[in-house]
Amino acid sequence: MERPPAKLLDRVRYLIRVKGYSIRTEQSYVDWARRFILLHNKRHPQDMGKDEIEAFLTHLAVNRHVSPSTQNQAFNALLFLYRNVLEIEFPENISAYRSKRPARLPTVLTKSEAMKIISLITGVHQIMVKILYGSGLRAIECLRIWPGLPSLCVVKEI
Repeated sequence: MERPPAKLLDRVRYLIRVKGYSIRTEQSYVDWARRFILLHNKRHPQDMGKDEIEAFLTHLAVNRHVSPSTQNQAFNALLFLYRNVLEIEFPENISAYRSKRPARLPTVLTKSEAMKIISLITGVHQIMVKILYGSGLRAIECLRIWPGLPSLCVVKEI
């Protein structure tokens, strides 16, 4: 007796795990595939093509006002879905409306300003901030390397 084929999103999860992608990438790609399918009235991606992909990416920019990086993430999720899961060549020259980057300047602290902030923090939190400042790690990366870190340590934006 043959097994029924796995559901599409389960196949996405399986292939992401086989390829060794992070759990967050898995969650994100599955969610984008689900949103793509739902936007097009639960049609199977195999039955959709360039027009539906462009409509989805344009919808994200125009109606959902997502950032360019979010739109790129959705694009990459669909690329993975078509190439790796469905094994269908992804359409070339996708011409969806692109999200616009907001015009903003990054906030950069001088060395003395950074040292003043670090001096106001104490204990484990100060060590963590020093590691972040000195190494360029992201907050989540610092939390992952710290064994037995108390769960109450939450790094917030300053």
